[in-house]
Amino acid sequence: MKQSLYPELSKNLSVFESMFGTSVDYYAKQIQIKGKAAAILMFDGITSMDMLWTIFLDAVSHSAPFRGEGAAPYSGEEIFDILMNRSDIPAESDPVADFSTAVEKLTGGLAIFLVDGCSRGMAFSVQSMKYRSVSEPAAEGNIRGSREGFSDLLRVNISLLRRLIRTPDLAIEAELADTATRTEYAVCYHKGRADQRMIKELKRRLRQATPAVLLDSSYFIPWLCPARLRLFTPAGYTERPAVAAAKICEGKAVVLVNGSPSALIVPCGFSENFDCLDDYGGTAYFASFIRILKYFSFYLTILFPGAFVAAAVYTPELIPPAILYKIAAAEKATPMPLFAEMLLVIVLLEVIREAGLRMPQSLGHSVSLVAALIVGDAAISTGILSTPCIIVASVTSIAMFLTPSLYEPATVLRMLFLLAGGLAGPAGIAFGVVALTLSVSGIGLFGIPYTAQTLPFTRRAFRDGIIRENYRVLSGRPYTIWEEGTDGNNGSKN
Repeated sequence: MKQSLYPELSKNLSVFESMFGTSVDYYAKQIQIKGKAAAILMFDGITSMDMLWTIFLDAVSHSAPFRGEGAAPYSGEEIFDILMNRSDIPAESDPVADFSTAVEKLTGGLAIFLVDGCSRGMAFSVQSMKYRSVSEPAAEGNIRGSREGFSDLLRVNISLLRRLIRTPDLAIEAELADTATRTEYAVCYHKGRADQRMIKELKRRLRQATPAVLLDSSYFIPWLCPARLRLFTPAGYTERPAVAAAKICEGKAVVLVNGSPSALIVPCGFSENFDCLDDYGGTAYFASFIRILKYFSFYLTILFPGAFVAAAVYTPELIPPAILYKIAAAEKATPMPLFAEMLLVIVLLEVIREAGLRMPQSLGHSVSLVAALIVGDAAISTGILSTPCIIVASVTSIAMFLTPSLYEPATVLRMLFLLAGGLAGPAGIAFGVVALTLSVSGIGLFGIPYTAQTLPFTRRAFRDGIIRENYRVLSGRPYTIWEEGTDGNNGSKN
C-alpha cells in the first residue's frame, strides 16, 4: 500500500532523510514562501541547480502578492494552489500524493516542492542529465539515409522517434519495470496499424517480467519468448530511429529501455535479418541481388565446414581429383585428423574474435597482428594446421559478417553441423538440415510465424522478402506484419 505524504513538512523531510540522507547527491533545501515553511528536494547531477532557482524564484516573485499587515497568512494549501495553478513553474499536471510517486519523480530528474500544511507535493522539470550525444551507430552501417542513432536516455530516444513519425497515431506508453532498479521503459506502436490484441498481450508480458536488473531491452526476451532452448528469437534489435520508425509503420511494436540505445522490435521474422535501409534507396535488382547474396552467405557459414569434412572423410569421390590431391597432401603433413583440425581452427577464430571485441581499442591492432602471425603463418609453417582448413574456416567467418544479427545462432549452428558432418557424414548434415527447418518453422510470436515472407513461398515472399520489387509498387499497397498471421488469436503463439 502506498504511503501518503504527511501534512507536516518536518515528517515528510524525515522520511526522505531516512531514504536518501546518506547519499551524497541528495539535496533538500528548506525555504520560506509567503511566511510558510517549505522545501525543495532533488538529486544533484540529474537536475540543474541553476535552472531550478531561476525558474522557481522567478515564478514565486510573479505569483500572488503578500497580504497586507494584519491579514491572515497564507495556508499551505493556498500556497500550493498558487504555485501549482497560478505561476509559471513547469509543474506536472498531477500533484505528488505519496512517497513512492515522489521517489519515482526524484529519480527521474524532477524536483519536488513541499510546503508545510499541505499533504501534496509538486513535481516540476529541471532535468539536466548527462548522456551520450546522438551519433551514428557503429554496428549498423548504411550508405543512404539518416545517420542518427539512439542514445542512452529514454526521453531523447522518444524524441527521435516522434520527429520521424509526426502523426497522432504514434503511441508511446512508459512504465516502470518490476526490478530492483525500477528502470523505465516505453512501448511504441502505431495505433492504426498495430494489432491491439498484440499490444495488450505485449504489455501484459512486460509487466509480468521480473528481471533482477534491467540494463537493456534484450532482458525482456525470456518473458516474451519463454522457450528454454532457443537458437532463433522472433525479435529484432536496432539502434537506428529510422529503422524503428519503419518497423512501427509495419504494425510492429518497439520497446525502448532507459539507459540502452538498443531498441527491441517485436515480432520479427527470419527474412528481416537479410534486409537493411539501403535496400529501399537503390534499385530493386541490386537490392534483390544483395539479399540473395546474404542468404547464400548465411547458409555457407553454417554448412560449409561440416559439408567439407563430411565430403573429404566419407565421400571423397565427390571432390574433383585435383582438389582432393591437394587436400590429402596438406592433411598428411598435419598430426590431427581433418575433423579435429577443422574444429580447432573454428574455435581458435572465435577466441580471436572475442579477444578483439573485448580488448581495449588501443590493443585491438595487436590482437589482429598476433592472430595473423599465429594462424596465418606459424600454424601452417609448423604443420599444426593445414591450409585447406584455414581457408574454409576463414571464408565462413567472413561470410558470417554479412548478417551480424544472426551471428549468435550461426556460430552455434556451424559447430553443430561440423559435429554432425564429422561424426555421421552426409547423413548427419541432411538430418541437421531437416531438424533446423522443422525447428525454425515452429517458432512464432503473437501469432506471426518466424518464417513469414520466406516459408511457405508466397507472392509476398517475392515482393519484399527474399527479393524486392520496385519501391513504387510496394508503396502502392502499405504493408503490415499482420498480413502474415496464421490464426485469429494473436496471443496464442509464443
